[in-house]
Amino acid sequence: MTEKDPLGKSQHEPGSKLDAGKLKPRLILQDMPRAIVAVVEVATYGADKYTEQGWVSVPAAEKRYTDAMLRHFLAMSSGESLDRESGLSHLAHMAWNSLALLELQKRKESNA
Repeated sequence: MTEKDPLGKSQHEPGSKLDAGKLKPRLILQDMPRAIVAVVEVATYGADKYTEQGWVSVPAAEKRYTDAMLRHFLAMSSGESLDRESGLSHLAHMAWNSLALLELQKRKESNA
């Protein structure tokens, strides 16, 4: 992909920025800070309960994180908003498990 200015400016024209088509992390990091903090709280809880980065070494991780995500979904669907053990949002637990699954998948893809 050739880099270009989204306004069509020449690369050497003052005010040019060759960022057309590039990722926009602010759409998540700036627009959803409360959600990110909730997921970080779950990650911190898990790291304190187990070990930091220990989640990567869990045997059959994909199945187990899927089960964990679905247990939180079932609890939430039954009207429970907070996890009884952690006191944190079931949705945040679901998001963390989903991110763990996505990260594991992306790591597999990059090693393939």
